[in-house]
Amino acid sequence: MVLLVQHSVSPVSRKIRVMMSEKKMLFVLKEEEPWNLSQECYKLNPAGELPIFIYDGNVLCGNQAICEFLEETSRDYKLLPSLSKERAEVRRLTEWFDYKFYHEVYRNIVCEKVHKRFAHGTTPDSKILNIGFNNLNFHMEYLDWLTEQNNYLAGDNFSLADISAAVNLSILDYLGDVPWNDYKNTKLWYSKIKSRPSFKDILKDSIRGILPARSYADLDF
Repeated sequence: MVLLVQHSVSPVSRKIRVMMSEKKMLFVLKEEEPWNLSQECYKLNPAGELPIFIYDGNVLCGNQAICEFLEETSRDYKLLPSLSKERAEVRRLTEWFDYKFYHEVYRNIVCEKVHKRFAHGTTPDSKILNIGFNNLNFHMEYLDWLTEQNNYLAGDNFSLADISAAVNLSILDYLGDVPWNDYKNTKLWYSKIKSRPSFKDILKDSIRGILPARSYADLDF
């Protein structure tokens, strides 16, 4: 199996890697810089978008399509509950972080701090950053409420919703932008996620030219 993903700043890249690790699936990882895609990507996916997953000669494209494929074809550890109502809640929260959090927080912070630097050689816009940080507090409050109600985001069991939220936060954590001390429940929840073996490789990720925050890889942060 070959997995073509965006550079380690991509939450989608991290989500699929963690998901495959949870399922103990072996794969070869080929990273692509989203601001400088290779011709191979366009040959495999004419849309020129990542991630791309090659399995037994078949090419699968797209975040949701790949995640659903992995969940349906892997008989081992399941990341979606067996009950329909519970699956719907996991999917709702997964979509929240894949789309709402991405557009309101990730795009305004990570794209400003990282993508603009490498793609255009420009500095972040402080107004856009402030919007992202204000939105981050809103999402952290929601996470704090969720983690006060349950052991994990969608209930008592670890699920795809936890992965989607954690990988988004992990990139902001790398940049030192998560106000953990203001959100005790979320911090405790993230410490559990951070301690999972599937997150080991994520904590080794690096962004060229940007050092991680001091507590990024610290399990006791």
